Amino acid sequence: MPTQPGAQHDLHGSAPDTHHTCLLLIDVINDFEFPRGDELFEQARHIAAPIAALKQRAHSAGVPCVYVNDNFGQWRSSFEAILNHALRPNARGRDFVRQLTPQPEDYFVLKPKHSAFYQTPLELLLKHLGTERLILTGVSSNSCVLCTANDAYMRDLALIIPPDCIAACNHREHCYALEHMRDMLKAEILESERLDPEFLSRPPQTGSPT
Repeated sequence: MPTQPGAQHDLHGSAPDTHHTCLLLIDVINDFEFPRGDELFEQARHIAAPIAALKQRAHSAGVPCVYVNDNFGQWRSSFEAILNHALRPNARGRDFVRQLTPQPEDYFVLKPKHSAFYQTPLELLLKHLGTERLILTGVSSNSCVLCTANDAYMRDLALIIPPDCIAACNHREHCYALEHMRDMLKAEILESERLDPEFLSRPPQTGSPT
């Protein structure tokens, strides 16, 4: 595979996929053991199956899947340690996480704050993947998903938000975030079942989302 001018060959070796679309799974490796975590879990448990089904279709279409996850303040943790913590027998989010266990072909990015872009290598990874459009899934709609959407919009990335694949602590907060992403960030709000392999294979419309 020829290396683009200025690109680092070794990073291409670590990120061999190329696609105009990328699926982000935001904070789905989650124990839900934090303030209001019980509220969020009640809403989030309904989105695990749709996310898992969408991820399967994304793999079928050759769309890279990137887990972007909080380190939950555990600065010495690895992604594997966070996964094991969320899967322990008494973890509130265990059944949720088990439906979304990463596969060997998936990518992983740990983030210290709300946005998937803040102080992470995500932007560089997306550049080497050739990403023009992001599909955002995960929790929570009005926090980490919204902050990530804002940062993606500022980078001229097209956005798709499946409302059945994100969740907030309650319906009001969820709807507020969806309205903001639709109206201010020009995101397409599409139910996940519409994102079949044929749709995912079509490139986004040309032109900046601004």
